[in-house]
Amino acid sequence: MGTTEKPRRITMTPAARRVLEAAARLFYARGIHAVGVDLIAAEAGVTKKTLYDRFGSKEQIVVEYLVDRDERWRAFLDQRLGAAPPAPPDRVLAVFDASRAWAVENNSKGCGMVNAHAEISDPSHPAYPVITGQKKWMLDLFTQLAGDISPDRATHLGRTLMLLHEGALVAHGLNVFPDPIAHAREQAQALLAATGNT
Repeated sequence: MGTTEKPRRITMTPAARRVLEAAARLFYARGIHAVGVDLIAAEAGVTKKTLYDRFGSKEQIVVEYLVDRDERWRAFLDQRLGAAPPAPPDRVLAVFDASRAWAVENNSKGCGMVNAHAEISDPSHPAYPVITGQKKWMLDLFTQLAGDISPDRATHLGRTLMLLHEGALVAHGLNVFPDPIAHAREQAQALLAATGNT
């Protein structure tokens, strides 16, 4: 599957939804490779036959898990950006604020996409474009927001903001020091101030 193609999706029946919810909890808590279909089926209260009838393979469950997580994150971020003040620097900082709020609710072990990439680094895996696609989307978002601040430096500024953001997500998952996302936000604010737009 190429990185520009949409992943194949399945139709969610109630049983499939239970499988996905169980898989999401288990994959995030224990890791994708560590969790087998027997455990997912048991946690979801379905038979292995039902699981395979709905998804076809464990790989497809992984795809659905990551796509669902990505869609929920994008909707969450879109809502936060929609409520942010219109000034371009405020919109950049709203991304960090959204990530901090999301992390409290959903990311006790760090970014689900980063964690998944640690286990799925083969570009031929059907979930790989989902993982890299989210990060490319985030880079595009930061670059677009940076372009509203400094059009001639949009690429450079967007990449720098992305590095601050992603580094904070990894540090949050490692729990090395308190509140790394807030620290990254402060650094982003200082960067924007140095650009002369706060």
